[in-house]
Amino acid sequence: MLKEFKDFAMKGNLVDIAVGFVMGAGFNKVVSSFTGGIVSPLIGLLGGKNFKDLKFIVKEGVADDLTGKVTGEVAVLYGDFITNVIDFIIVAFVMFMIVKGVNAIKKKEEAAPAAPAGPTQEELLTEIRDLLKKN
Repeated sequence: MLKEFKDFAMKGNLVDIAVGFVMGAGFNKVVSSFTGGIVSPLIGLLGGKNFKDLKFIVKEGVADDLTGKVTGEVAVLYGDFITNVIDFIIVAFVMFMIVKGVNAIKKKEEAAPAAPAGPTQEELLTEIRDLLKKN
């Protein structure tokens, strides 16, 4: 049973999927950092505040006099949502380009010219017949 599990776990496809999953998770963090730390602040320059903090306040909160912390606020965080949409678009585009590149490489491998086919059985029999007629 242990050998069967080892064979299953070490199959090329499963290992490839695991590596792709880990790399995708890491890439997602890089993209999130890029959009949250670079893209959002640059877009926020146009609006005068951090893009990720943009929100539509449905109900005003009450500020605590001692700490200044706002409690009870209800808001739609559309800046955060738009940042996540930008993350998704970047990740989807990069994954599309990777899949397109892999498919192009596979196509080149498949399109490699096949070895020239030998003579068919009928051609061989015709040659043998012609040789026998000469003798």
